[in-house]
Amino acid sequence: MQTVTMYTTAVCPYCIRAKQLLKARGVEAVDEIRIDQNPDERDAMMAKTGRRTVPQIYIGQTHVGGFDDLAALDAQGGLMPLLGQTS
Repeated sequence: MQTVTMYTTAVCPYCIRAKQLLKARGVEAVDEIRIDQNPDERDAMMAKTGRRTVPQIYIGQTHVGGFDDLAALDAQGGLMPLLGQTS
């Protein structure tokens, strides 16, 4: 399974929803980068993604986007293959 990395903050309902969806799809652990605790990580996230909102989700080296992007990818049947799993 691919590593899942998520830029997040302490209070982020969409981050919670993203983690719940990933868990439902068999992801046991998400590497969280807390941008509210480290301004340098926020700057790095914005430089990498061009976005300033959380969550920002990576599966392996692929930038998925935020929760809505993750949910759309799942609805289209693209999430499980990206995770390296069959549905």
